[in-house]
Amino acid sequence: MSVPQIVVLGAGLGGTIAAYEIREAVKGKAEVMVVCDQEDYWFVPSNPWVAVRWREPEAIRVHLPPVMKRKGIGFTAVGAKRVHPKDNRIELNDGSLVAYDYLVIATGPNLAFDEIEGFGPDANTVSICSTHHASAAADAFDRFCESPGPIVVGAAQGASCYGPAYEFALILDTELKRRKIRDKVPMTFVTAEPYIGHLGLDGVGDTKGLLESELRNRHIKWVTNARVTSFEPGMAHVEEVAEDGSVKAKHDLPFAYSMLLPAFRGVDAVFGIEGLTNPRGFILADKHQRNPTFTNVYSLGVCVAIPPVGPTPVPVGVPKTGFMIESMVTAIAQNLKLEIDGKPPVHEATWNAVCLADFGDGGVAFVAQPQIPPRNVNWSSSGKWVHFAKIGFEKYFLRKVRKGESEPFYEKLAMHALGIKKLRF
Repeated sequence: MSVPQIVVLGAGLGGTIAAYEIREAVKGKAEVMVVCDQEDYWFVPSNPWVAVRWREPEAIRVHLPPVMKRKGIGFTAVGAKRVHPKDNRIELNDGSLVAYDYLVIATGPNLAFDEIEGFGPDANTVSICSTHHASAAADAFDRFCESPGPIVVGAAQGASCYGPAYEFALILDTELKRRKIRDKVPMTFVTAEPYIGHLGLDGVGDTKGLLESELRNRHIKWVTNARVTSFEPGMAHVEEVAEDGSVKAKHDLPFAYSMLLPAFRGVDAVFGIEGLTNPRGFILADKHQRNPTFTNVYSLGVCVAIPPVGPTPVPVGVPKTGFMIESMVTAIAQNLKLEIDGKPPVHEATWNAVCLADFGDGGVAFVAQPQIPPRNVNWSSSGKWVHFAKIGFEKYFLRKVRKGESEPFYEKLAMHALGIKKLRF
C-alpha cells in the first residue's frame, strides 16, 4: 500500500525547515515533497546587510536539491500555478499536477508594490524584500554614495514587517558614517505605525523608547501614522493621518535613495480560493494551524492570516517573526504525525517571538511570549551584543539549512532553559 503524500508549498525560512521537521516526524509513514519556484534558499534576515555590501548574496545562499535528496525529500522548482484544494492537488507552472494527502502552505507573500503609484524596485524605490532586490539596492547605494542626498526609509500602509525597516535605516546610518558622508544625508523614517517601536505588535517592552532614542541620537526624523500616496522620481508624497482618520498634514519628502517595505498579500496560487483564504489572500488557519474548510491543509509563516492587534489610524499588519514561524512548524509536524496515526491534531504553536534587529554598531532585541498581547513575557534590550548575536544566528541558521536539520537537541535544550518553547502542549 502507498503511504500518504505530504507536500510543502514553499521553501523559504518556514517551508525549508518544515520539510526537514515533518520528514523526521513521519519518517517511514509518509512521503514528503517540496514544491517551490527556485532551487536556492536565501537567508532573508541578512538582506539589509547585502544592500550595503556587508554580505555578498552567495554567502547567504543554500542550494537545496542535494540537501533535499540527502534527506529523502522530493523536490521540484517548477513552481505552483494554482492550488486545487477540493481535488487535493497542485497545478504546476509547466501544466503538470502534484497530488497530495496533506498540504502545508509556506509560500511567503506577494509584494504589493502596485498598490502605491510609482512604488518598488521596478519604479522609483529600492527593496530588501528578496536577496535579488537587496543586491540591486546595493548597486543603487553605490551610485548614491557618489552623489549623496536625502534618504527616505520605512514601511508603507498595510505593511506587516517593521523590524527590517528600522534595521535598514540604522544600518544605512552606520555605513554612511563609515564612508564619512553621513553629514551630507538627511534621513526620514516613514511608517504606518501609530508610534515608533509599535512594530505591528503594540510594542514589546520598551521598543518605543529604545527606537525613538536611536532615531533621535542618529538625527533621523520620522513621520508616523503615514499613508504614502505616491512616489515619483526623487519624491515621496505622504499623508500624516490623525486619530479620527482625517489628514493631519501632507509631506513631500525629497530623496536620492528610498526603501519602504510594502504591504503583503497572498500569492497567486492561492489568492481568492473560497474557504482557504481571506480577502487579502492569506491562509485561514485554526489554533492547530489547520484550515477550517480544507482540514488536510496546514499553513505557516507570512502567508497565515492573523488579525491586527488593534485598530490604528493607518492599516498596520502583524509580523510573523522567525521563532514564531518555527513554533508553527513544530506544531504542524507533530499534528501531521498524529493524523497519520489516525489521531486528531492537538498541538498548538506558542507563537513566541525572539527578534534581533541589528544596526551594525549595536541593535535592539526583544522577547515576546506570546507575540500577540497580552503576554507572559514582554522584554526588550539594546547594545552592541545584538550585532554579534545576529551574526552568530545567521551562521547557525544557515548551517541548519545546509545540514537538513530543524532543531538540534542542544538548541531545544537551550531554548527550554530560557523558558522559550514552541508548543503550548
